[in-house]
Amino acid sequence: MALHVIVGAGVIGSTTARQLADAGERVRIITRSGGGPEHPAIERVAADATDADRLTELTRTAATIYNCASPLYHQWTERWPPLATAMLTAAERTGAGYVLTCNLYGYGKVDGSMTEGLPMNPMTVKGGVRARMWHEALAAHAAGKVRVTEVRASDFVGRDARSVFGQMVAPKVVAGKAALVPVPLDVPHSWTYTGDVARTLIAAGRDDRSWGRAWHAPTNPPGTIRELSVRLARLAGVAEPKLRRMPYPVVWMGGLFDPIAKEFREMAYQFDKPFILDSSLSEKTFGLAPTPLDEALREMI
Repeated sequence: MALHVIVGAGVIGSTTARQLADAGERVRIITRSGGGPEHPAIERVAADATDADRLTELTRTAATIYNCASPLYHQWTERWPPLATAMLTAAERTGAGYVLTCNLYGYGKVDGSMTEGLPMNPMTVKGGVRARMWHEALAAHAAGKVRVTEVRASDFVGRDARSVFGQMVAPKVVAGKAALVPVPLDVPHSWTYTGDVARTLIAAGRDDRSWGRAWHAPTNPPGTIRELSVRLARLAGVAEPKLRRMPYPVVWMGGLFDPIAKEFREMAYQFDKPFILDSSLSEKTFGLAPTPLDEALREMI
């Protein structure tokens, strides 16, 4: 049984931990609070993951380090650099493979489908943070210091999914209440199931073909927020969803009182036109396929 260290116990970190543990692997999950899923094969450790020396101690015998950390949205510029540096340092010192969880922010605005071959071209502060993390890890890989790979996903669906749909729409639809949505309702958008992100992280960590490049988690064909809402309502056996677009001035004003809402402003471009993720390369390489959308939506009921 190999030891796998996961930093972060959010939905992706916890799901990855459970999948590895259920497969018979040993898992050590590191958070500031010592939280994480309960499982006989999962050890939960309270530690500061920005402390490279402490992190090195905890990963000394690990086969893989999974970066599943998730700083608060409005704290990315302060919290991500020391976290990323410490994890990369620990991987270099121990020889563990380093697998990063990421999103699509680094691509910036793209016409057409997004593939792994696109260059990093961030147009936002948060996109720049993630792009720099990847470039630094990739440079260490090119120098022969560490093996790195990154798994990128679009907005999440599934249990505990943190996304516009998962947090602002799905709970209202299931409850039969009207949902006020801060983005367009009828623009095609890719949605990635959280369980498929975890499966891809594990596959990438086990396959030598993954190192030195990024991969897209298997993702179903795009759907609009209205389409997903209608499917969710039918699965839940509730009335047709009542959706209304939130006027942008209201979204902007919300940022004056809520730091998360303020940070959302710069990412809203992802919903203004079709936002399509192409995951065909990772599906073919690792033999994966996206979980049927209805299965992901049932988890949200």
